[in-house]
Amino acid sequence: MYAIFAYPLYGLLAYIGIMLTALVGYTFVPSAPLILGFIARSMSAYLALLIASAYGTIAGAVLKPLGLHYKYGQWTAGRAFKYLCKIMIGVEFVIEGDGKELLENTRPAVLVGNHQTELDLLMLGSMFPTGCSITAKKSLARTPVLGWFMLLSGTVFIDRADRSQAMKAFETAAKVMKEKKQCVFMFTEGTRSYSDEPMLLPFKKGAFHMAVQGQVPIVPVVTENYSYVLNVKKKRFNAGKVRIRVLPPILTKGKTAADVDALLQETREAMLKALHEMAQDSQSMKESNVLSKKNT
Repeated sequence: MYAIFAYPLYGLLAYIGIMLTALVGYTFVPSAPLILGFIARSMSAYLALLIASAYGTIAGAVLKPLGLHYKYGQWTAGRAFKYLCKIMIGVEFVIEGDGKELLENTRPAVLVGNHQTELDLLMLGSMFPTGCSITAKKSLARTPVLGWFMLLSGTVFIDRADRSQAMKAFETAAKVMKEKKQCVFMFTEGTRSYSDEPMLLPFKKGAFHMAVQGQVPIVPVVTENYSYVLNVKKKRFNAGKVRIRVLPPILTKGKTAADVDALLQETREAMLKALHEMAQDSQSMKESNVLSKKNT
């Protein structure tokens, strides 16, 4: 019995020890290699995720008997992750303009976003409105703590290896969306791009089939390319702010499965345009800052 509790505790203490050693080395050692900062922030982010998932599991266990897990389960855990990461890794995702109001007031809806790195979990935690859940691959349900939280908070699990099961899951999600005025979020690229530049991988059709089945709007959510904060290929992880832009809803009322390809293309073009606009804005801000420094 002692080993059941002692070994995980020792493992956690060792993890924190390595994380703090990397952090101290990166902060105080002159000309410390960038990888120390990458290790320190990555380990801090995973620790924050573990804490937020544990909290979300407890919150889900309380909310589910009350029938409130669909509305608050993923929102409350996401916000916990947001504030933990702001403190522990110094990274913050910020929604532009009236995006928050647009997300809260457009429901039910299918939200679709671009997928860059594992840090997109923090984007979700910062962006999620109440009454919103994610879709996730079915295998994640067996992950300790994170999987428990997902099961208790209304996650829609998709079996990507079985198309018929995936379509059934989309049908079920469409019904739940309409009944509970729920939003569902999907990374429509299906996998992370790890790109240094603003771009999109080919889109999967699942989100668009779900929206058509439910006759609910598609709301594109675009996160600017944040390779200046996290670049997995170059093992670079910095503090910083990342912008999120919520685009106007794309309506699906009266649309059928025959319209899915057109909806996909319309969404993709709008998201690509927003990505490039945000990149241009960032470049203009950098150039302006350089000029202002030269003039002082």
